[in-house]
Amino acid sequence: MEHEIMQELLLFVTVLSPFVVGSVEVIKRTIPLPKNYVPLLSVGTGLLLGSLAYPLTDMDLVLRLWAGAGAGLSGTGLFEIVNRRDGFTKSSKEDREKE
Repeated sequence: MEHEIMQELLLFVTVLSPFVVGSVEVIKRTIPLPKNYVPLLSVGTGLLLGSLAYPLTDMDLVLRLWAGAGAGLSGTGLFEIVNRRDGFTKSSKEDREKE
């Protein structure tokens, strides 16, 4: 039984990850956001999409939230956590020329 739950959770993380990554990229390109907040954005987006996926799965809310957090970390969050980033995600052309 636990083995089946774990398989279902990992499958849901795999399916959810591209949606989380795509959503985070859209937000990063739309809103000027400090780069060190991208991991938090990624995990938060994963949690939101995991909880909104209620009609797509019969998993409990807690398992969907775990899957959403895992998808957020696997997308951009885990990479961004270990790399210190300065600046903003969306900057104007003038800002890039100053650097």
